[in-house]
Amino acid sequence: MSKILMVVSGADSLTLSDGTVHPTGYWAEEVAASHEVLRAAGHDVTIATPGGVRPTVDPISLDERGGVEDADARRFRAYLETIDADLAAPADLADASAGDYDAVYIPGGHAPMADLAVNADLGRLLQEAHGRGTIVAALCHGPSALLSAVGQDGAFVFDGRRLTVFSNEEEQQGGLGDKTPYLVESRLRELGAVVDPGPAWGSKVVVDGNLITGQNPQSSADTARRVVEALESR
Repeated sequence: MSKILMVVSGADSLTLSDGTVHPTGYWAEEVAASHEVLRAAGHDVTIATPGGVRPTVDPISLDERGGVEDADARRFRAYLETIDADLAAPADLADASAGDYDAVYIPGGHAPMADLAVNADLGRLLQEAHGRGTIVAALCHGPSALLSAVGQDGAFVFDGRRLTVFSNEEEQQGGLGDKTPYLVESRLRELGAVVDPGPAWGSKVVVDGNLITGQNPQSSADTARRVVEALESR
């Protein structure tokens, strides 16, 4: 059994480019489907948030506004209820050490753009994980959290690494569009990551050594499966 730290955003809103405040949170499928796959494989999953706050599920990730079918929404909601105790009292990200875990897993929703992308504790954790070769996985908007990993020399830890992310195309089609405060794909490219998105709304997972990334909610289970495979190969 491996130990996995699932880092979930604690933000419940995101300030848009026009100054308005957009309610958000973690995307239900990305936490539920990922956690289910990881736990079914026999791994121990610890949920952590900045400050140990209870994370907020993005309400549109559980209904038709987010393109989620009723049956899927019921399934995700039911699974989240089974881990409600963990969500209600998550670990504090500030107390986490990469040496205590075999993998760090970061699901998305727009919320990580608000807090995880600039969180110093996560930046420290990701730098530690990078140095140790610990598996780092991020999904959909979760790769925005990688932006926090800038060393003391100002270098982006994941410079030159191949990854995928919720694409600019997807952001325009079904995300925040022109109101997004920044495009995660573009920001990662600017810092030197080699971003390799697939067709919009199809499952896409990219593995580059210990870095595993998934493109969108449709990639949730596949991303978690690739993490399971990577852990089994160690």
